[in-house]
Amino acid sequence: MEPGSPRPTVLVVDDDDQVRDLYTTWLAEEYTVHTAKSGAEALETVDGGVDVVLLDRRMPDMPGDDVLTEVRTLGHDCRVVMLTAVDPDMDIIDMEFDDYVTKPVSETELAQTVETMIARSNYGEQLQEYFAVASKRATLETELTEEELSASDEYAQLVEQAEELRDSLDRLLSDLTRYEDFDSAFSEL
Repeated sequence: MEPGSPRPTVLVVDDDDQVRDLYTTWLAEEYTVHTAKSGAEALETVDGGVDVVLLDRRMPDMPGDDVLTEVRTLGHDCRVVMLTAVDPDMDIIDMEFDDYVTKPVSETELAQTVETMIARSNYGEQLQEYFAVASKRATLETELTEEELSASDEYAQLVEQAEELRDSLDRLLSDLTRYEDFDSAFSEL
């Protein structure tokens, strides 16, 4: 981050006061941190100034899944991390999050996750999509058995999507490396 530039903003959405306070304490030195104790409050708080949303899935008034859908429907350009005690299942394949982290989470893991999301904000849309798909794939491969994965058509489609995105990104990189001067390559785009 450039000196004098505004600090990235993180929105912590969790109905547990202690969790919100803990994450705020861990992140406040590096980031501007806002909190929301419900899905409705999160939707009132999220705006164009929020860079990363740390979103719990299990909340009483509005599940995090619905909050995520609404954030994407409203077109907010922020990274969303599902940070939850809900073990992932095939239902995450259609969710438009950027990363999925299962609680409990350490201070180091939380800081690295937010740092990664901030870095990804600078990437192009296709690369962000690839990372989101790769995150879903890695999460499912960590949490589910080989038998569960091989029995799922949705998982097979996710793997195919990841491979197609990877191939497309490899072709893009190959096209870019043909140029001796990257500055001229970008100016032509």
